[in-house]
Amino acid sequence: MWQPIVSSTRHHGDVGGEALKVRGDGGYDSDVLIVGGGIVGLSTAYAITRAAPGTRVVVLEKEHAPAVHQTGRNSGVIHSGIYYRPGSYKARFAVQGAAEMVRFCAEQGLPHEVTGKLIVATDRSELPRLHALVQRGRENGIPVRELGPAQIAEYEPAVRGIAAIHVGTTGVCDFGAVARRLARLAEDAGASVRYGSEVRVVGRRGSAVAVRTARGEVLRARALVNCAGLYSDRVARLAGDDPGMRIVPFRGEYFELAPERTDLVRGLVYPVPDPAFPFLGVHLTRGIDGRVHLGPNAVPATAREGYNRWTVRPGELAGTVGYPGTWRIARRHWRYGAGEIRRSLSRRAFAEAVRRLLPGITPQDLIPAAPGVRAQAVLRDGTLVDDFLFAESPRMVHVLNAPSPAATAALPIGREVARRVLAHLGRESEGGARSSLSGV
Repeated sequence: MWQPIVSSTRHHGDVGGEALKVRGDGGYDSDVLIVGGGIVGLSTAYAITRAAPGTRVVVLEKEHAPAVHQTGRNSGVIHSGIYYRPGSYKARFAVQGAAEMVRFCAEQGLPHEVTGKLIVATDRSELPRLHALVQRGRENGIPVRELGPAQIAEYEPAVRGIAAIHVGTTGVCDFGAVARRLARLAEDAGASVRYGSEVRVVGRRGSAVAVRTARGEVLRARALVNCAGLYSDRVARLAGDDPGMRIVPFRGEYFELAPERTDLVRGLVYPVPDPAFPFLGVHLTRGIDGRVHLGPNAVPATAREGYNRWTVRPGELAGTVGYPGTWRIARRHWRYGAGEIRRSLSRRAFAEAVRRLLPGITPQDLIPAAPGVRAQAVLRDGTLVDDFLFAESPRMVHVLNAPSPAATAALPIGREVARRVLAHLGRESEGGARSSLSGV
C-alpha cells in the first residue's frame, strides 16, 4: 500500500507534517521533473528534448539562476580522463565528454581552449605512480607524451620537476556559460526551467510522481530525475528510497596568482595524485579569463553549501558527524586530512605546496579566490565512491555521485540519464514505491 512521503528534515522537506497526496488519475503537469539546475540536470533536460521531442520536461532549481554551486565554482578544466579506471563511467564519459565539450563550445561560440596539461613528478618516489598514469592513459585511449626536465621547461619554463607527462586533450572553458546555454537550448526545445523552486516534499503512487516546492506549488509527472548534487541523497530519501550512501561535503579552497606573476604559468600543471584519495592535489590552472588558479585544498565543510569556515548549519553538520562513514574516512585518511587542514589555516603552508611545482612563489604572491564545495558520496564503511553513481526505483532515476569530471562529462552523462528515464516512461506502471534502490 502506498504511503505519502514526508521529509524528516526542516531544510529539505518539513512542511508542517502535511503529506503530499499524489493523484493516480493521470493528471500530469509534465512527463519528467528534474530536480537540480546544475550542468548535469540541464544536460539531462537538453538530452531528453533531443532524444524524444515533445516530451514535457520541467527543471526545478532552488536558486534564482543555473550553475550557482558545483558547476559555477570549479577551475573550469576540461579533463582528459587519464586518471580514471579503464572501463569505469568516469573514464568512458570523460574521454568522450572532453571531445564533445570542446565541440559544443566551438559550435555555440562559448569561450574555450585546448591547452594540454603537464602532470609533474617532483620526487623519485612519485615515478612509479607517474608511469602507472601513462599506462592508464593509453588504456583509456588518451595520447600522452613522457617528458624529462628539459622537455618540461619547453612547455612550462618556470615549473620544476624530474619527469612529467603531457596530456594534449585537456582544456579549459566556462562551465557556467555552458550550463546557461544548455538551459536556453532546452527551453527553446520546449522544456521549462523554473528557478526559486526548492523541492520540499516528494510523493509517488503507481504511475504518478509529485513534488511540492517551498512556494507551495505542486507539480505532477510521470517520472522524476534527481540531479540535486549536494542534496542528492536527501532528495532520494524524500522519495522514500534508501540511497545507501551520504553526501559528505568537502570545501575546495583556491588562491590566484597575483596579476604580475601570472606569466609564470602558461597552461595547466598538476602534481602526481595520491591514488588512495579522490582529490588531485594543489595544481596550477590558467583559466579561460587568463587568471591562474592555485588549488584546490580539500577540507571538510561544516555545511553542504559551506563556502567558508564560518558557515555552519548545525543540522547538516550533525548529519555529517553522526554518519559512521565520516569517522571511518577520518581514521583511514587522517594524515592526508591533517595536511589539507594545515594548508587551509596557513597561507605559508599553501605556498609551500605550490613551490613543489613552481619555485620562487611566496605567500605574498597568493590572492584568495572563490572557493567551491565538492559533493562526495561516502558509503557507511567509509569508502569514498570513486565513480559516477546512478540508481533507479519505480519512476525515479537518481544521480547520487557526480563529482569531477562531471562538468567535463556533462553531455554523455545527460544522455545516459535521459536514456534511463525515457525507459521508465516506456514501461507499464510498476506499482507502489519501493524503499530501496537498484544501483548500477
